[in-house]
Amino acid sequence: MSDQPANKPEPQVVTFGCRMNTYESEVMRDHARSAGLDNAIIINTCAVTREAERQARQTIRKLRRENPEAKIIVTGCAAQVNPEYYAGMGEVDQVLGNAEKLQPESYHHGINNPVLVDDIMEVRTTTPHLLEGFEGRTRAFVQVQQGCDHRCTFCIIPYARGPSRSVAIGPIVEQVRTLVANGYREVSLTGVDITAYGADLPGQPPLGQMVRRLLQLVPELPRLRLTSLDPVEVDDDLLELFGREPRLLPHVHLSVQAGDDMILKRMKRRHLRADVIDICRKIRALRPDVTFGADLIAGFPTEDEAMFDNTLAIIGEAGLTHLHVFPYSSRPGTPAAKIPGLPNEVVKERAARLRAVGDQALADCLARQVGSTVAVLLETDTTGHSEQFLPVRVDVPLEAGTIRTLRITEASATELKGIPV
Repeated sequence: MSDQPANKPEPQVVTFGCRMNTYESEVMRDHARSAGLDNAIIINTCAVTREAERQARQTIRKLRRENPEAKIIVTGCAAQVNPEYYAGMGEVDQVLGNAEKLQPESYHHGINNPVLVDDIMEVRTTTPHLLEGFEGRTRAFVQVQQGCDHRCTFCIIPYARGPSRSVAIGPIVEQVRTLVANGYREVSLTGVDITAYGADLPGQPPLGQMVRRLLQLVPELPRLRLTSLDPVEVDDDLLELFGREPRLLPHVHLSVQAGDDMILKRMKRRHLRADVIDICRKIRALRPDVTFGADLIAGFPTEDEAMFDNTLAIIGEAGLTHLHVFPYSSRPGTPAAKIPGLPNEVVKERAARLRAVGDQALADCLARQVGSTVAVLLETDTTGHSEQFLPVRVDVPLEAGTIRTLRITEASATELKGIPV
């Protein structure tokens, strides 16, 4: 998709964290290329956990050792909330905030402006960006929403991303059409809090209405996937679409965080455990083949064994199979950071138990697929994912980027094996 000579150096982008960072990294790659920063290395950081920041710092130092002449630019959520730290690293040439990293002019300022980080809380709009594709990927991401107006007690992200703001339907449709025209068969809609979509737009169209219009206006899109949804903000339009629109894929990732009501209240979440179970029941009734994923935090301050057992139990009660488990990580500046934490070994042990239960739930789900026929998007010539986001492998090489119908012949604890039908 690039018209540059094959031997010309290209800006390098290293991405940590969420799918939205993946999308934004492609925007930054285009801006750096247009600015002629062919020797630049951009590190797009994450601030969700201390471990994510540690990995980013380690990577910055390693990249400087390996590339002494490169211009190293650090951006992303960690850079937004703590720009002074990254500006003070000897390996770093420039620090860009989360708003500034998406502005093409930021890449023309040069070394004389080493820190470009403004107050993200003052940002009120999201500028659409038209991407031709995603380097090295067969699945595309489209940002439809940015920022968050909620204040969960454990979360630093609203301070890194700013207030909630939505992309209008027109630019979303244009972006998806462009990606489909360039060969992408699946698009994932992404944002910080996508179920908050539309509240800041004229007429306040909810997420379900936007998704319905997108599918109507881009009939050539084969597969549409949604990223993390808030359990109590799934609107009626979206529910109805799950029941009648096969192109809206039957894989729902929920922002659950805990399965105990007291912990959820202390997290300042907007749902209770019954809400998680209820939304899974409603979607499953409309789409029996659906699979559910969830973010879960182990060892939140004040969590006792009974509270943790409730989180373990919700995996089975809601039928969750794709878990993202996070050991609780205290984030300076958040309310939860003021609460005495649990011993680190307790947090790690609970996270391990959650992962073990999740691994078994996924293995059981995979085993149930043997004998079925599934549509798989090939991400390499031998591996891909089904509509339910289950990993599938084939022995006979097929064309990457295509959707193939496979019959599932075997299941291991981590993937399926299929043959073309």
